[in-house]
Amino acid sequence: MISKYFQRVICFACVLFCFQCANRGIASGGDKDTTPPKVINSYPENFSTNFKGNEIRIFFDEYIKLKNLQKNLIISPPMDPAPEITPLGSASKYITIKIYDSLVTNTTYAFNFGNSIEDNNEGNVLPFYRYVFSTGDNIDSLSINGFVYDALEKDVSAPSFVLLHEVDSNYNDSLIFKKKPKYIGTTDSLSQFKIKNLKAGKYLLIALQEENTDYIYQPKKDKFAYNSNFIEIPSDTLYYLKLFKQFDNSKFVRAKQLASGRIGFGYEGDSSSIKITPILPQIDNNNFTISKEPEKDTLNFWYKPRKPLLDSLLFEVASQKNIDTVNIKLRSMKKDSLNFKPLTSVLKLGENFIINSTIPVFELDSEKITVINKDSISIKSLCTMDPFNNKVKIKFKMAEDERYKIKLLPGALTDFYGSKNDTLNFSANTKPLSSYGNLRLSLRNANFPLIVQIVSKNWEVKAEKILKTNNVIDFIDLDPGTYYVRAIFDANNNGDYDPGNFLEGRQPEKVSYASEMLEVRAGWDAIEEFTLNN
Repeated sequence: MISKYFQRVICFACVLFCFQCANRGIASGGDKDTTPPKVINSYPENFSTNFKGNEIRIFFDEYIKLKNLQKNLIISPPMDPAPEITPLGSASKYITIKIYDSLVTNTTYAFNFGNSIEDNNEGNVLPFYRYVFSTGDNIDSLSINGFVYDALEKDVSAPSFVLLHEVDSNYNDSLIFKKKPKYIGTTDSLSQFKIKNLKAGKYLLIALQEENTDYIYQPKKDKFAYNSNFIEIPSDTLYYLKLFKQFDNSKFVRAKQLASGRIGFGYEGDSSSIKITPILPQIDNNNFTISKEPEKDTLNFWYKPRKPLLDSLLFEVASQKNIDTVNIKLRSMKKDSLNFKPLTSVLKLGENFIINSTIPVFELDSEKITVINKDSISIKSLCTMDPFNNKVKIKFKMAEDERYKIKLLPGALTDFYGSKNDTLNFSANTKPLSSYGNLRLSLRNANFPLIVQIVSKNWEVKAEKILKTNNVIDFIDLDPGTYYVRAIFDANNNGDYDPGNFLEGRQPEKVSYASEMLEVRAGWDAIEEFTLNN
């Protein structure tokens, strides 16, 4: 007879065996769900006509959530006030749209959700779902297509909104600065756009890259593009729009005392168009100067304070469109101290050694400035002043792979106030020519004048040549790297790139890029052909 102990052992073994067999059959959970949610119904139905309500519900086959709705959703035409859309921050099997706007009669409205709708569990996206309805008898079915490019840079850095303003009896050029458009679309990853559900008519076609999504052009902040002529819909034209950042008209902004004997005048636009004139007799013409603050939109007005000290100063500030009278209240402040700093210590052959000063330099004594090489041989130099940019330039004959010591004895430089430098010692060096590369460009299909530029990956201009007639260009001593090559068709022959201006009816100057980036190698002389697109 089997003992009770032995029976317990057999039972435990049987249970363990069954448990292991059961474990072999446990489901792994199956394949991961990659199916986006599906719309199973909507009320009113999508593409409904004679819409009269103020609420829409869109139902799905699973729980969904809305992600980055503000960034993705485009409502065309815009609604004001904006509708309330839920769920936000939670999951639901339906989207609710509550409309507070007084909808325009006989108008087709479209909600494009972009990539904002995704399922709650796996985040599978339902791409570019559109809900459309009409307040009239018909759904408008016309559309336009095109591309948006950057006028100066090769690639468009961000998506753009493409807008249509209706051209009717109320249209004027200032609408784009004040009023939202009739229709809105957006570019895809290939910078292409298609705006659907349009009504036949005449429109102004524009594009915006904007910081604040309000569909209103703000020239100080936004990139902008426009079609030169009004468009007629229906249209089978493929439209090409070129974004540009419009140069601001010069404008005086504010003035403020920054130190004893220095007043800063803030401005917008081009500093060369700002004229600052003290209203005499408080300061005479021999006792002031003006310089540009490095990397700031500020002009510094330097003056020699009179004794007794004045309580205020009166100025006339003229810009392109305005003349302002400015009264500056003066207070006791410290005087700026005179300091010097070299712009760079690594020089290319033919460059100047540049010293930045905190106060404009008005006198220099070349006899107190010496340059010697690594063999202690003195090098003849030529020194010049640039008071407006607070710079001193020292030019001397350089050799490759050389080291130089630049010494300025006390009194070599005298600033606007009469202060002089203490002893200054700087070092500079040149690299071997073998550490640079040279590039010869042979131009094809060129129309002159041209500005040809070598541009880094982050759009910094590394070298440029202004051409009137020549079809061959040599760029010498380029740092090794990969570069864009572009040509600017200098239509107004001013030596600079000029963007467009909508109110003046001017498109940006045409820019042509080489088809591929060019590699510059150390110690190599590259010869490339650049065929321009006209």
